[in-house]
Amino acid sequence: MFSVSGKVAIVTGGAQGIGLAIVKELLQNDAKGIAILDIKADLGERVVEEINNEFGIGKAIFLNVDVRHRNEVECAMKKTVAHFKHLDIVVNNAGIFNDIEWEKSIEVNLTGTSNGTVLAFKHYLPSHKSGNEGVILNIASIAAVPPSFPYLPIYSATKSGVVSLTRSLGHSAHYQRNKVRIMALCPNYTTTEMAPPEQNRYMMPEFFNFQTQLNLESPPVWQQPEHVAKAAVEIMEKGKTGSVWISEYSNAPYEIEMYFTKK
Repeated sequence: MFSVSGKVAIVTGGAQGIGLAIVKELLQNDAKGIAILDIKADLGERVVEEINNEFGIGKAIFLNVDVRHRNEVECAMKKTVAHFKHLDIVVNNAGIFNDIEWEKSIEVNLTGTSNGTVLAFKHYLPSHKSGNEGVILNIASIAAVPPSFPYLPIYSATKSGVVSLTRSLGHSAHYQRNKVRIMALCPNYTTTEMAPPEQNRYMMPEFFNFQTQLNLESPPVWQQPEHVAKAAVEIMEKGKTGSVWISEYSNAPYEIEMYFTKK
């Protein structure tokens, strides 16, 4: 079984929230080193200093990267390999909820995840992994799986795209060729800086009101980022390629089947 111990990882959007929790969980499980990619330079530098104080000097580096730009992501992968000598794990976590600016949401959530996934899949993990396997974990959302979320159309579409990307490149035929496993993790309500979303980030005020009313009728059950991080490491170590997992209600993650049946 794959172990994160001794491995080098990249975590996008790793300066806060679920990303930062995954960084710490990897290091608590003896990862060799982590490159934290984020657009928030001041926060990222401060976080790296705190992590190196807690886990040891040189355990983490910060790279100021906008995942929307493929060249920036590729440059970060090159720098990670140069610094740590190899690369074993890529966690594509960077994401936003901003349906009112749908172009930006698509660029960050779908294009950004595609940049990290495709670059890692095609070259950096097959060429620079330290062991037999490389691992890509894409952080999607419960909004990517049925039932639909009618008040989150753009966010849902981007995260559904992340799941489809994962399942396609995670096909076993690809794994046999390059020994890179790809999984998706779909967290349910998680307490982060992005949730609950601000009203002005919904496509229309009616959508915010719709979600507010539904939440009053059926209050969401929130979990902490640290719980999602534990699920993430568990999936990295045991998940089969192309699999899709849900983390919710602070319970153990579970795999879901996604397929169509003929009528």
